[in-house]
Amino acid sequence: MAKNEARRNALADAGIAVLAAEGSRGLTHRAIDERAGVPIGTTSNYFRSRDALIAGLFERIGARLAPTPEDLARRASAEPSRALFADYVRDIVRRLSTEREVTLALFELRLESARRPELAETMAAWQRTGFEGDIAFNQAAGLPGGRREIALFHYALDGLLLDRLTSPIDPDTPTDDIVDALVEGLLPEI
Repeated sequence: MAKNEARRNALADAGIAVLAAEGSRGLTHRAIDERAGVPIGTTSNYFRSRDALIAGLFERIGARLAPTPEDLARRASAEPSRALFADYVRDIVRRLSTEREVTLALFELRLESARRPELAETMAAWQRTGFEGDIAFNQAAGLPGGRREIALFHYALDGLLLDRLTSPIDPDTPTDDIVDALVEGLLPEI
């Protein structure tokens, strides 16, 4: 396998773009080569199979959606509270909304996993790892809410983002207001 990490990331980014624009049926090694503007066969050198490609896309999606160290440091000294939790959630929604192409690609992979059992296993493992990481982060930060509440926020944010990225049912209500209402309704007081 080729070792140029910058090229691998660029190809994964091109794969994310193809997935967001064309759906999972349009996701081919050749389509990624064309999107990335590289010679035909380049993507195959980095991702030998479709499964390796999808695993690489999951990895890259996670990297692109992760909070920056600066974002985390800015909140690290704040007193744990519902308001701080809401700030973290607004940041998650901001990243997912700003990285629209990445979020659409992730939704495409989730839909594809409903059709392909072998992808469903990969998707489930990736989601569980992220979910457990979110729980651990919340506990380490002393934030309110446990496993149940974090799960409820995952469900709510998935729906919120699908709504906001497609056909919003209430486009005039600011997304931050929705997040604040979710925190108020789903999260216990400290």
